[in-house]
Amino acid sequence: MKVTRRTVLSATALAAATTLALTACGSGSEPAASSAAKPSSSAPASDATLSVWVDSNRAPVLKEAAAEFTASSGVKVDLVIKDFGKIQEDFLRQVPSGKGPDITIGAHDWLGNLVKNGVVQPVELGDKVNDFQEVTIDAMSYDGKVYGVPYSTENLALLRNTELADEAPESFDDMVKAGKDSGAKYPFLVQVGTEGDPFHMYPFQMSFGTPVFGQNAEGGYDPSKLELGNAGGEKFATWLAKQGKAGLFNTNIDADIAKEKFNAGESPFFITGPWNVEDAQKAGIKLAVDPIPSAGGEPAAPFVGVQGFFVSSKTKNLLAASEFLTNYIGTEAVQTKLYEAGKRPPANKAAFEAASQDELVSSFGQVAADGVPMPNIPEMNAVWEFWGVAEADIITGKAKDPVKRWNDMAKQVESAISK
Repeated sequence: MKVTRRTVLSATALAAATTLALTACGSGSEPAASSAAKPSSSAPASDATLSVWVDSNRAPVLKEAAAEFTASSGVKVDLVIKDFGKIQEDFLRQVPSGKGPDITIGAHDWLGNLVKNGVVQPVELGDKVNDFQEVTIDAMSYDGKVYGVPYSTENLALLRNTELADEAPESFDDMVKAGKDSGAKYPFLVQVGTEGDPFHMYPFQMSFGTPVFGQNAEGGYDPSKLELGNAGGEKFATWLAKQGKAGLFNTNIDADIAKEKFNAGESPFFITGPWNVEDAQKAGIKLAVDPIPSAGGEPAAPFVGVQGFFVSSKTKNLLAASEFLTNYIGTEAVQTKLYEAGKRPPANKAAFEAASQDELVSSFGQVAADGVPMPNIPEMNAVWEFWGVAEADIITGKAKDPVKRWNDMAKQVESAISK
């Protein structure tokens, strides 16, 4: 089954999501130009205080939005700066005891784990669901319910040094040929690392028709339909071994080395995300952003990651939390500022349209439109545990039979999921 972003959330589920009415939104009118919504007749109690976990990069923007919210509603907002890499663990530990925040920033692929542990609750977006890019609502949905307000997307694409390659490659083989013809040291660069990197390999895997999971009746990922071991997966494993033997994929190339070599002009192509654009520009690289070329004949669809904000299941300030997220964090003005701070394409459609005046942002967005949300179901944890190691074994030649190694990995994942 070919998983696409357009089928991750079924039409029925999406229609159900749009019927949810947010009491705090009143008529659902947009905020004033300042991005602050006027208090409705059912505004949150002004003596409430919201606790919001946020990482240091997003904190300055949220501080400004919080000040506007407090001025409008009287509700205080306590911003707690956290290390993003520790938020999920801390949230899972603290919410059940009532010590967690009302709202936390987070990544969409945490969602299944958060829902399974009962620490988040659905967010009632009402008609405002249509303000966001479809893929971001898909990503923030679980069992047909929307659990977060998205603010950004990120995905891989192909960065091209236009001084070394003047046009986008149409296929993987075209990319390799153009890279070699350029005279650069590396035909292309992508991080692999000693433990493999399935996230960066996934577009190529998808080009062989091998998603991780199939879908359930609602259009979400179905853990009972593991597709890693399908015929396309075996072809991908064979191809991966061939590229490893040719030195095109190298486990000695990690994230830092790939970035360093590209920024030094040692390759015309770099498979990476928007997080590496700014440093490449500072290094004087003239950039274009292209789709990742297919190796297996089907589109090389990357994972799309979405970041957003979740509401604690234990919050005592649900009305205030909903008002802050939908009428402040979810608005064009605030999401534009979040984009300016982190250079991740906004989830809000209007903010994304404005940001798309930057050709590079627009190009990343076009690639994301054909990508697929990273699975947000808890069973995905079992996939990560075995997936990268198998790819590294195949690339290095440690696995003498790449197809057997790949199928053994698929069986390990299936066994782990069934426990």
